[in-house]
Amino acid sequence: MPLSRIRVNQLRNLQEAQLSPSPRVNIITGQNGSGKTSVLEAIHLLGLARSFRSTKLKPIIRNGERDCVVFGELTQNQSIHRLGVKRSIDGSGELRIDGAPQRAASSLAELLPLQLITPDSFMLLTGGPKPRRQFIDWGVFHVEHRFISLWKHFQGALKQRNHLLRYGKIDSSVLSVWDAELCKNAPLLDEMRQAYFKQLAPLFREIAQRFDLGVDEQELTLLYHRGWDSKASYEEVLEKNYERDLKSGYTHMGPHRSDLYIRVGRSNAIDRLSRGQQKVLVCALKLAQARLFQQLMERATVFLVDDLAAELDKHHRQVLCDELAKLDCQVFVTCIEQSSLAGMWPDDARIKVFHVEHGNISESNQHKTGSQQES
Repeated sequence: MPLSRIRVNQLRNLQEAQLSPSPRVNIITGQNGSGKTSVLEAIHLLGLARSFRSTKLKPIIRNGERDCVVFGELTQNQSIHRLGVKRSIDGSGELRIDGAPQRAASSLAELLPLQLITPDSFMLLTGGPKPRRQFIDWGVFHVEHRFISLWKHFQGALKQRNHLLRYGKIDSSVLSVWDAELCKNAPLLDEMRQAYFKQLAPLFREIAQRFDLGVDEQELTLLYHRGWDSKASYEEVLEKNYERDLKSGYTHMGPHRSDLYIRVGRSNAIDRLSRGQQKVLVCALKLAQARLFQQLMERATVFLVDDLAAELDKHHRQVLCDELAKLDCQVFVTCIEQSSLAGMWPDDARIKVFHVEHGNISESNQHKTGSQQES
């Protein structure tokens, strides 16, 4: 279900803005600081109730205001869903779907699945393991309805166990309760991740090859590490690491330590590839995940692509646009100059162009085709 209407109030420099996007390609142009990335941020807020640019609320909310509000309509055939998110500077907020209050952002994510590509996306490879766990868990969440409940139970038990290790006078009977909860959920979480990964890996390699990275395609490998010794049960791992966990004050091994690795031959990709090549790999990961989502759920994701031209040459921009067009999904892409995307879309692409200046959004060149974009 693509977004058919978006309204933004008091988000950064977007005092009051609205747009009616195309169900396929939406190009948002504007100079740096104009507010074009804030449009993507508003959509991200609508789908996940948080920003991708800041973990704090103060920078997101327009200076001098106490809250920001984003409203959106998802429309397909005769079906319409209305989403609303309000975030306040004191940390409170409201989430609504069709007027009904929601307790968790996961309800929004189910209706508005988002994929994000930004100039910092290469950090998915070079940063810590947490974003990579979140990446694979995004996919598992959308295809396994039990996942979110199991994940919450595991996280709750892990928090309690770590609290005992760090602050409590260890009572073996109490600790055994949380160990049992962890041991019940850890294999199930790993099983879901493993099953998902086995479907994702071949799609990633297929799409990565089309980007022509300049490396032997047989050397490119995507690996999954579950977070503990593959030859041991989780009960054995907890028992073996008890003294180490007690000394450190936290649980060393488990699904909370899982990770993804990309290797070129025997080397980590980040040691062999340039920053631009790393970003291409991340694009391939996101595209593969979106394609798998589409195959399994018979739905499309919404792509948010910030500054498409950054660190991607013309060839790789073209491949990315081709792959997005194949997905037949809704795309919001920002750029400074519209000319940087000239001729990148198929002739039958339904394109809308929006220009952002000083926080004001104006629509131009409605319903252009891909070939018209080049002229």
